[in-house]
Amino acid sequence: MGAERGSWYDGGMPLLLYSATWCRDCREAKKFLERHQISYTEIDIETSPGAADEVIRHVGKRAIPQFVLNGKWIQPYRAGRGFLHEEMSELFGVAGASRQP
Repeated sequence: MGAERGSWYDGGMPLLLYSATWCRDCREAKKFLERHQISYTEIDIETSPGAADEVIRHVGKRAIPQFVLNGKWIQPYRAGRGFLHEEMSELFGVAGASRQP
């Protein structure tokens, strides 16, 4: 998958997803990645020792989901707005910014 204009994701960069099973926005983030066939490694902050502390160290609070792409921490949601489909579609260079069932 090649990057489109406006995207800096090249398809070969490893992507980490910090999440938890109880997190609705995390489930939406996973659906987005899977829908667009974007490979990722999930780190559950509830079951992975030190993961919650890592999120707090980089973000300042226990806010998930978090993407880590090429060392950059990215919050793919906003409180009150949910998952940022349009912004993440642009970031990853994928079409279809709208929500799909």
